[in-house]
Amino acid sequence: MVVKAQSKGQGLSGIHVGSDNVRRYFPKTVSTIELQLDHLRIQCGLAPDFWQGQPEIYDPRLCAWLETKHMHASRNRTPVPLAMIPAGENAFRLQPVSAVSLQRGKVANRTAA
Repeated sequence: MVVKAQSKGQGLSGIHVGSDNVRRYFPKTVSTIELQLDHLRIQCGLAPDFWQGQPEIYDPRLCAWLETKHMHASRNRTPVPLAMIPAGENAFRLQPVSAVSLQRGKVANRTAA
């Protein structure tokens, strides 16, 4: 799934998962997930409003990783796309998505439709 890294100001970065992805990949019974950020694995809590229109994940360690790896590429702080790949039960790996990969995905989706 493609998610977006976003910044809500100084020192507060997270990922916007999107409501469709929440319905598809996150059962309401899950209160924490594991994220693999390069070699680092962290557990992040999911707030109750995650399933109620605010599908965002914030954690200080995730924020630091995003700031060093991805957010610096966007000077105006526009959302940066990331791949969030299932990596086990309630576990996901985050990695950058290139613009070329996004375009290929859009073309493949249009062809399949």
